[in-house]
Amino acid sequence: MGIRKDSLYRDGVFRMGNVRVLDLSGSRTLPLGNSDFRSAVRDSVVVDKSLLVADLFRSGSKATLFCRPRRFGKSLNLSMLHCYFEMAPADSPAEAPENDVFASMAIWDEDAGAFRKHHRAYPVIHLSFNNTKAQTWYEGRRSIEENIVGEYLRHGYLAESAALSQEERALFSRIAGSHGEDELPTNSLLLLSRLLFQHHGQRTVILIDEYDAPVMSASANHYYREAVTFMKMWLTGALKDNSALAFAVLTGVQRISKESIFSDLNNLDVNTSLNVLSDERYGFTGDEITALAAYLDASAAIDEVRAWYDGYRFGNVDVYNPWSVVNYFQKGCVADVYWGNTSSNSVLGDLVRRRDAATEQKLYALMEPGGVVREPLNLSVVFPDESEVAPGALWSMLYLAGYLTTNDIETPNNTRIRRALRIPNAEIRELYRTEIIERFSSIAGSRDRLFAFHEALTAGDAAAVAHELENILLYSASFFDLASENSYHMLVLGLLFGMEGYQDPLSNRESGRGRFDICVLPQAGQERPTIILELKFAKKADRNALESLARSALEQIEDKAYVPQTTQGPDPVLRYGIAASGKTVAVAVRR
Repeated sequence: MGIRKDSLYRDGVFRMGNVRVLDLSGSRTLPLGNSDFRSAVRDSVVVDKSLLVADLFRSGSKATLFCRPRRFGKSLNLSMLHCYFEMAPADSPAEAPENDVFASMAIWDEDAGAFRKHHRAYPVIHLSFNNTKAQTWYEGRRSIEENIVGEYLRHGYLAESAALSQEERALFSRIAGSHGEDELPTNSLLLLSRLLFQHHGQRTVILIDEYDAPVMSASANHYYREAVTFMKMWLTGALKDNSALAFAVLTGVQRISKESIFSDLNNLDVNTSLNVLSDERYGFTGDEITALAAYLDASAAIDEVRAWYDGYRFGNVDVYNPWSVVNYFQKGCVADVYWGNTSSNSVLGDLVRRRDAATEQKLYALMEPGGVVREPLNLSVVFPDESEVAPGALWSMLYLAGYLTTNDIETPNNTRIRRALRIPNAEIRELYRTEIIERFSSIAGSRDRLFAFHEALTAGDAAAVAHELENILLYSASFFDLASENSYHMLVLGLLFGMEGYQDPLSNRESGRGRFDICVLPQAGQERPTIILELKFAKKADRNALESLARSALEQIEDKAYVPQTTQGPDPVLRYGIAASGKTVAVAVRR
């Protein structure tokens, strides 16, 4: 508890440089899974992101959509905006500034207090669709409407408002009393904003969290067109040419294309991870991690936090995954995969399951140390009503979802630029590795079968390697997938992920006087042999010819001096020549 005696902590706020860490309760408890700003700031540690308020007014945008990966602080930020902007109820006097949490936050002092006039100055509509997931459009629409009805009920005082006509009060009461059981008019959002404007005499702020969740669910469950048609009408009426609107903020993971939902919303400002504006407001920056670690007496853990959870690039800022960081600190500074366990990794799984050689090669290139793929990003994703995403859209969806990042942020709306995409950090790399292992366990027949192949390789047992590989080819691979040496190369490369005590396999790297096909290096401190594999392919070759070809592959390893400079373990190097034709394999090995 000594840190609270330090001059950096005063009146519930820890200040380090330009960073403010709020802990009004003094509990040093992190808000794990709590996206309600009022309770989070009351009971736990919160990093100050209040300058998002200033960003909104400086942008001059009437409606802003922030697209960031899940669990990157979108809901908490929107809840913060709600608390900052919403008028106090008429029968509840506003707190004095000195008792308001925002008086301790950066926004209060920004531009000599220029943004204080917006504090508690607007009626607010706040909707969240994070629970809007349904198997049918009937259930999906009902779920959306239940959220709308809930917001009507939150403003129940409008049923008695003298500022509304009798007809308006009756219409309000009919919607508020429907409990989502009746089909609501598509102008229900527009109507509520206008009724609030009439009652308060001040234009309305509209906040919508996870606007894309109903559409993502619709895409997965084949009612995409119905959901998009409803959302388009519902949003356009409220966000365009609405004289009762002060401004609107939407959040989501995916940027659904203008052709589907936002075709008529030419006033929408879309802010993605490629944009510089508000690049510091989602996720934690390096300075914020330093301050948070210092406050929690965990500065010694910064290097591990950086390796596991840093690596994202939002605009001009390097960003840490906030969900994973909070879990890491809250659980005693134990590095683990936290973010990947919060929901389905279906987009990543779609990448790993693809069988076309070009996509497979790009996937394995990503998994290499410092690996990148160069692909254009079109962030106006159109969700197909199909089970798989088109290859061109897949990289964009992986980027938006947080499985890839890039430092190439120039001209964010240019869909022709090929950007260097990379895996952000150790946590996300582990998610890729897990998906690859799951896929190739299935290809091998089971994890036990895959591990048997690994054990045969490390034991230097050529007959067992040939036996296990032939079983995999016989029962799992199609003849149509085995048309070239590259087909076998991709298969064997995938099978080598997850070898106990080994790093991820390397492919086609320069070594000696050429390029080896595949190399698997032991992890640091592991007394295991380095494994070099050279693969050969022949059409319609018999076993004798394959055995000769395998020996030739083995000689190539020797002649080209492929072996990297590693000498760990009692048997430092195992060299394998592997020759295949159809589903027949010959293997030669030398230590």
